[in-house]
Amino acid sequence: MLAGIMQIAAVSITSPDGNFVLRVELTPSGAPYYTLDYKNKPVVEASALGLKSDQTDLTDGFRIAGTDTITVDRTWEPVWGEYSTIRDNFKEMAVNLIDEDSQREMTIRFRLFNDGLGFRYELPVQKGPNHLTVKDELTEFNFTGNHKLYCIPGDYDTDEYLWSETTFTDLPEALESYGKHSEAQRVEGLTIQTPMLLKTDDGVYINVHEAALDGYPAMLLDVDPETYTMKSHLVPDRLGVSAYLELPFSTPWRTLIVSDDARDILSSQLVLNLNEPCKIEDTSWIKPMKFMGVWWEMFTGYQKTWAYSDDPLAKPGVTDYTKLTPNGRHPANTENVKRYIDFAAKHGVDGVLVEGWNEGWEDWAGYRKNRQFLFDKPYPDFNVEELRDYAKEKGVKLIMHHETAANAADYELQLDRAFQFMKDNNYDAVKTGYVGAIIPRSEHHTSQWMVDHARNVIERAADYQIMVDSHEAPRPTGLCRTYPNWLAQESARGGEFESMGGNPPSHTCILPFTRLKGGPMDYTPGLFETKMSYYGEGKDSQAGTTLARQLALYLTMPSPMQMACDLPENYERFPDAFQFIKDVPVDWADSKYLEAEPNRYITVARLDKNSDDWYVGAITDENGRTAEIDLSFLPAGEKYVATIYEDAPDAHWKDNPQAYRIRTVKVKPGTKLKQNLAPGGGAAIRISKEPK
Repeated sequence: MLAGIMQIAAVSITSPDGNFVLRVELTPSGAPYYTLDYKNKPVVEASALGLKSDQTDLTDGFRIAGTDTITVDRTWEPVWGEYSTIRDNFKEMAVNLIDEDSQREMTIRFRLFNDGLGFRYELPVQKGPNHLTVKDELTEFNFTGNHKLYCIPGDYDTDEYLWSETTFTDLPEALESYGKHSEAQRVEGLTIQTPMLLKTDDGVYINVHEAALDGYPAMLLDVDPETYTMKSHLVPDRLGVSAYLELPFSTPWRTLIVSDDARDILSSQLVLNLNEPCKIEDTSWIKPMKFMGVWWEMFTGYQKTWAYSDDPLAKPGVTDYTKLTPNGRHPANTENVKRYIDFAAKHGVDGVLVEGWNEGWEDWAGYRKNRQFLFDKPYPDFNVEELRDYAKEKGVKLIMHHETAANAADYELQLDRAFQFMKDNNYDAVKTGYVGAIIPRSEHHTSQWMVDHARNVIERAADYQIMVDSHEAPRPTGLCRTYPNWLAQESARGGEFESMGGNPPSHTCILPFTRLKGGPMDYTPGLFETKMSYYGEGKDSQAGTTLARQLALYLTMPSPMQMACDLPENYERFPDAFQFIKDVPVDWADSKYLEAEPNRYITVARLDKNSDDWYVGAITDENGRTAEIDLSFLPAGEKYVATIYEDAPDAHWKDNPQAYRIRTVKVKPGTKLKQNLAPGGGAAIRISKEPK
């Protein structure tokens, strides 16, 4: 926190609607800082700016050499998303700083939108060193009080945590309560992840994150609970270096989404607007999709395994898998995959993901030593050509799985061969994974090297017209606008954890306010059997959801690549409920957030991009509630029929999760539905024009 500030020079801009005022000033020592007001009240008090490197510090000694200001109001059309058209309206101020003694130069570019602020550092070619080894970034967010915080611990290698609802002063106790995550690199001290959310006592919501993370490490936040300050914490490599830069260079944008209406946080497109336009000239091959997968039965089935053999000879270096003994518990086999293809074809599901199809899984227990998967070598029981032809005949797309065991360096060596193998066998999409400690061993999952690796994978995939769903990768920052073949990411605690003790119902009530602000998540909704065992070990796990809530997640957790995660036999038990999963789109023309409170509840309506149908999803936390669904968004002059998939009156996420009912009602513009949601429950609604 800055102290003893005296005004030397000051510049400012106001947001297009006049609600925000940004000021940039210098301390007596020439150190830049900024403040942000919202509706005539401070949101961010005087907060430091600057970068430190081994070669030169860009922290003080500056004077403001000038400013460049513009106003922009334009629209653009995303390839897919929550809206068919997005408005990009902001006032920009580039503050040009110079140290006349050393001739150091730096521009800090600010963009002030009607929903918040983005700013970044721009480093031109210098008269001094132009290769910088960045050690620290001074960026601060100095907040105005002991706000409520929604956050997870700072970690260099995983985002798979449940969320805390705490305050600045209670944060030490909240972080102390977390156990050690396997394969994690928790940060010592009071450090949290972005994106995160704050709520002030007077009801202002603030999302803190970053946009366009490229060529730079991810940002965490060090928290001072006494001064209510958050300071950037760049993920270093294991030598302690955060970034190696060659100038000119622009950092990612630091972002603040701000509103006194929680619904505005959910609807904000600020992070996307701060990313570069699409770099893929022809996007006709990028097709949003629903898919199933040979996946869940390995998590929940009795001793099912990704590996083909338990033979002791299945060690690193084995070259002939036909000489190994099949274990009989390997679901990624030709006949079982055909079963999934048949089910998908029958029910109109676009694709089938297959995990465990390729050589290398036998070394999983010892992945720290070798960790090499081969992405063009199927197991003997997985007939690539036969399944390619069978899926094509049935009109189903197979989805490739590339688990790297975090051997990212080896994956880069195999990329072209792997992608060519995919195209030769009619695969258009891949799910990537990086479970484990990163190779190169000097790197973390969110360090600069891995950020560059993730972009390289996306760019190479685009060259082969391949769509990507990445897991255990750097958390998203809106780059899906620039590379729309990056359809989804995990980068949070997903639905797979329902088999590992469960996610509380509140978990999916906070993710849209936090993790999803960077981009869509492959959360894997669609779970119908909510009582299960992990790896068939007899460890009972109760999912934190009702069946009806799982349907609603297709609306509240939007993604252009949505999974129907459960087993075919569980969908066959509830065919009427499964109908909603078959019907619900994954690409939207418009979205209306109707109700929202972080960690409590969300109600949203979305318009199908390819029809006049609207869909509504409502979820709640562990407490039941009545959602008030105002249908004023429906076009006037029409009558509609709403098909409602809802919790039964006696439903409860823990005691009676599969109790649901389906009913139809006639509605019209302005109808206000009062929809009961069970504890941990939800409702999903399809609204169609009434036949004439």
